[in-house]
Amino acid sequence: MNSIYKSKSKFISCLFLFLFCFITSNAQEKQLDLEGLKKQALKHSKAIKNDSLEIVRAELVKKEAFDNYFPEVSATGFAIYGFDYLVPAIPTYLPDGIDNVYSVGVTASEAIYAGGKVKIGNKLAEIQLDAQKISHETSIDSVMLNVELKFWQLIQLQEKQKVVKAGKTYLNELLKQQEDLLNAGLISESQMLQVKVEKSGILLNELELTNLRKIALLDLSLYVGIPFDTTMVAKNQNYDDILASTFKYNTPNVDLPNNKLYQLSEKQVDAASLQIKNEKADLLPQVAVGVNASHVSSFNNQFDGVTQPIAFGTVSVPISAFWGKEKKKIKQREVELEIAQNNFDDTKDQLTKYIMKNWYDLESAAKEIQYSQDKVAYASQNLKSQRDNYNSGLSNLSDLLSARQTKEEADADLVSTYANYKEKEARYLYSINEIEIPTVTSN
Repeated sequence: MNSIYKSKSKFISCLFLFLFCFITSNAQEKQLDLEGLKKQALKHSKAIKNDSLEIVRAELVKKEAFDNYFPEVSATGFAIYGFDYLVPAIPTYLPDGIDNVYSVGVTASEAIYAGGKVKIGNKLAEIQLDAQKISHETSIDSVMLNVELKFWQLIQLQEKQKVVKAGKTYLNELLKQQEDLLNAGLISESQMLQVKVEKSGILLNELELTNLRKIALLDLSLYVGIPFDTTMVAKNQNYDDILASTFKYNTPNVDLPNNKLYQLSEKQVDAASLQIKNEKADLLPQVAVGVNASHVSSFNNQFDGVTQPIAFGTVSVPISAFWGKEKKKIKQREVELEIAQNNFDDTKDQLTKYIMKNWYDLESAAKEIQYSQDKVAYASQNLKSQRDNYNSGLSNLSDLLSARQTKEEADADLVSTYANYKEKEARYLYSINEIEIPTVTSN
């Protein structure tokens, strides 16, 4: 009976252990992949939402400018009531007199020529809409870049945690060996304490990395709009793919006319040029035609109502504009055009330098990976040799611990160079408008 009870207890213990491991593994399966984070950021970003609203506003401005092609129609009306007769009675012609009058009318007018302001206004509205669309695209690129940088920062910290964990495992094994040697009287206690001090340092480093990872995870969560959860981890990346991508960018892609920042600056020059034409239009005559129909009568029919349609035309010549404030505004717009042109030329130079710098940084990052791999290969072999020599009594403990630190630093540097390469790649692709943007399906 006692054996049956023990068997049941053992079975239940195993069951609970299985369930605990299952739940723990599920908790650790909250992986964050880069594409999913980008999709979430596209939905969450306030900057992208505001730029979408700016496009809507620019479209409304364009429609407003187009409405200037159509006639303006207005209706007017007025009424007068006199406490005494407005027009006294006139025998035979107006026997009752007039004490009230009302009038209603409708006027439609159309500008035949306004110096080209209507056409220019529509072109300006079109440029504003195009510029806003380009600005919206640059905002999306910027958000995608920030997501990638934050993601790879998290990856780097996670991989460094693995390096520290491996170092801690190594020191635990070494400490166990030191304790056995101490118990056997083969080493002094100071040598064991030396390993403990080394382990304390790595535990402190482990705590610092844990806190840094939580901060990086919080930053990423807030940016893309997902609930913060410390169990979330960035999905492991295939470093072979990273190595393969280092051969993709043999030459820099300096295609300025197709660059969004170039196009935005170019739109500013176009707008400034149209503003000059818009101001010059104020110096030209303006011609308009229209029709008006009005009806005049009284509320109590004291006289026969009259309906009178008329057509009219107006010509306005702004004579004083040739020496007045209109002329000064033209000079201001010409200065603004020169400033926009200078900014455009500067943008071309700065953009070329920006693209080239990012490409050179990417090239250097690829070389750093190879250098770090060589360091890891050397540090691994050196640690193995130092451990063998220490076990054989050919080297001291300090040399072994120094070799272990060198190996840990080499592993951490390799992780950093992988992450650094991906960050540099993201910056380069952003500068040439080729950063990856996932497709978001509307629910």
